[in-house]
Amino acid sequence: MSQPAYKIEFQGKAKIGEVMGNLASIQLKPEDFSSPLALQMAFSRIYNELMNAMNKGPEKHYVADVKFTDSLGNPISVGVDFGNSIPPLSKQEIKVKITIEFYDEDASDGS
Repeated sequence: MSQPAYKIEFQGKAKIGEVMGNLASIQLKPEDFSSPLALQMAFSRIYNELMNAMNKGPEKHYVADVKFTDSLGNPISVGVDFGNSIPPLSKQEIKVKITIEFYDEDASDGS
């Protein structure tokens, strides 16, 4: 891969915790709040997914809730899934460095 045309780094914090892995797909989306009927359909979808998850049994996943402030002062939150094992960190609340690299679009690299 070629060198980035521009690179910026942000400092933030992350909180590491556990979620039930088979419950990760159970979430509300912004479009679920577009109307009362959309919200009711979302609750039905979540209920069905919850019942399916309970039938399969528990699966633990470790995740990090990463928070930082962008260059314009907007709060940003990103989730990172570590899978079934927690990274070797001494605390559950840690500092993070977020790196964003900008590349010129090049058709020859296949992306």
